[in-house]
Amino acid sequence: MDNSILAELEFDSARGALWYKGVRYLLIRPETLDMFYRAVEEKIGADAHDAMHRGGFTGGSLSAQKYRDVFGLDARQSVEFMARMGAEIGWGKIEIARLDLDARILEITVASSPFAAAHGKSKHGVCHLLRGVFAGLASGIFECAVTSQEVECLALGDPQCRIVIQGAG
Repeated sequence: MDNSILAELEFDSARGALWYKGVRYLLIRPETLDMFYRAVEEKIGADAHDAMHRGGFTGGSLSAQKYRDVFGLDARQSVEFMARMGAEIGWGKIEIARLDLDARILEITVASSPFAAAHGKSKHGVCHLLRGVFAGLASGIFECAVTSQEVECLALGDPQCRIVIQGAG
């Protein structure tokens, strides 16, 4: 199997923990996350989208900083690594459609998003966690606040998910 993340994943049986390069991860079914998201959305409406985004943003920010510090990756290498890692941990085939460091724009496409697949048809994009992770990454490499939008989503009937992140100011 050609998966560098799984090859380096460590299992700590005494603690029941999975680790990658000193960062703890967990395996969870996409349907579990989707049901959590739906329950929160039912209670608080569209603010649930922001809540999932914020969770992803935190994870993306922390991971990006860790991997820049540990691996010495520059901005472009960080995005490439996070896209490859995302795919290797099952978040769909993530590709960089555009990365313009001067204009502070990052655009990714995601084929086979597990979030969209678990959610099914929707009237809005549902890949808020992915959008947040890459917004957290972009905020770190652009060194500014960012906005992020899912402009296409499989749950809307689009052929793929497309996320556009822009540096603010």
